[in-house]
Parts: sequence; C-alpha cells; structure tokens
Amino acid sequence: MSRWLFLLVFLATGVEAESWRFGLIGDVPYSDYERRELPRMIEAMADTHLDFIAHIGDIKHGKDRCDDSLFDDRYRLFNAAKVPFVFVPGDNEWTDCDRPSNGAYDPLERLDALRRLFWKDGYSLGQKKMALEKQAGKYVEHVRFRLGPVLFVTLNVPGSNNNFGLTQEAKPEFLARNPVVLQWIKDSFALARREQLAGIVLMFQANPGFRHFSQNLTHLAYKDFLTTLNDEMQHFSGQVVAVHGDTHISRIDHPLRDGNGKPIERFTRVETFGYPQMGWTRGVIDTDSPALFRFETYRWPARAQ
Repeated sequence: MSRWLFLLVFLATGVEAESWRFGLIGDVPYSDYERRELPRMIEAMADTHLDFIAHIGDIKHGKDRCDDSLFDDRYRLFNAAKVPFVFVPGDNEWTDCDRPSNGAYDPLERLDALRRLFWKDGYSLGQKKMALEKQAGKYVEHVRFRLGPVLFVTLNVPGSNNNFGLTQEAKPEFLARNPVVLQWIKDSFALARREQLAGIVLMFQANPGFRHFSQNLTHLAYKDFLTTLNDEMQHFSGQVVAVHGDTHISRIDHPLRDGNGKPIERFTRVETFGYPQMGWTRGVIDTDSPALFRFETYRWPARAQ
C-alpha cells in the first residue's frame, strides 16, 4: 500500500486524521553550561506533549574522558525524562575513547559498557517506558518501534569515519559491524513494506555525506550504508527520513538526487542542533498531510515571545 493509498483509506473509512509528535537532540551536552541546561530543555520538550525524545549520539565533548561516572550521569539524566527516551550511540562515547584525553580506553570495552547501561532490557529510558524491538545478537543498540503509521529504526553508524580507520583497509570492528547494520536496514524496510507503513525513520549519529553520494564521491566508510539505504528506498513507496548529528548543523533538507539531478522529495534529512548551539527539533507525523512529516526547530534557551 503506498502512502497515498494509506491516506485514501483514512478518508474512505471516515477515520479522522491523526498526529504524533517526537523530539530530536544530539551532540549535547558538550560543556558544563550545556549539562546544566539540558535537563531544563528536556523537561520543556516533554511539556509539548511529545510521544518520545531521541538523542542521536555524542553525549559529551570529544576531549572529555569516557569514564563510567560520565556514562552513569547521562543515564540518570536521560532516564529522568517524563516521556520515553531513546539513545543512539555516537563516536565521542566509544570509537574515540582511545584518545589519551579520553582516558585511553579500549573502544569496544566502552561500547559494551554503554550496552550494559543503556540497553539492559527491552524498553526505552524515561519515566514512561516504551517497548523496543532489538536486533538479535550482540548489537542491542539496534532497536525499532512503531509510532502510528511510521517505523523508527536506530543504527550504530558513528562519526569519525564509521570507525573504518584512516587507511584503505578497514578495521576488524567495522568489518564485523557493517554487515549487521546493513541487515538491520534491509529487515526494517521489509517490515515496513510488509505492514504497509506510510513512513520509516532511520536514526544514527554520523553524517554519511548524502550530497557526495549523489555525486558518486562517497567515502568507503559509508558507501555500503548509503547504497543499501538508496536501494531499499527504491522499493518502498512511503516517506523516508534520515536523522543524524555529527556535523553540528541544524538543517532539514532533501540532499539525495534522482537520475535527472532533482531532489528526491520523499527523502528528508534532519540534522540535529550541536555544540555550541543548543536546541531541538520537533517532528510531527500527520496522516492528513501528503508529506506525512513536518519538522520544526527550536533554539535553547527559548526566545521570549
């Protein structure tokens, strides 16, 4: 069922249009000031009647240590949210933790520590829990859930070159994780097609270079990821949204191009705010809209009306 047919079914059956709302943040907190402000921002977000909040990775500055105490602090902060809270891991909390300034940790050990803390069961964080479906195996950070006619999917695709490495030969960790990521994308699109959903949202931390992909300039670290996403999108008639952080530029656009060089309107990229600018993005799912989604950005602290 295409998204158009989905909307026609609503009209033909006399069902009133419905809407759902969710909040998106990332690359925060990076400073003591942001750590003080973030609980206030999350509370203000929740007060706008969101169905959930997602953090798209990088829960600390790249120069800060990857200590258990910091992880525990962020866990308590996210778990205090009044609405379900979903976390996607970023490079600052695992792939880059081998830096001396970060404590010279083993990145895989830090990723396992995150898994034990943030994905210890089949539910989201937050004072109000939401059930999550996890990918089978050890990559428990890969989860998905439904919100109305939309499937949300999280992926461990971090910045710092996707942990590919700095040479033409990929690191063993990348070679092990990348096929799992690609399979989760394929499985999730298959589920969306099977259940005739109107949209799918992929959430991951890295900026994979969508415009470069459209120009056939994709880096090896993200080539398979973007090729798989593009292939699956061609076989899905609904709206597709990719949410990421990493480059700290709040934007909402259509960076992929079709064969004629025109933007693919049913593919939307949403990048979250990032240090030094605090803010959040609200997504609205509206079954009465042909576009299905709309997105609004809010700087923090909120400006006086």
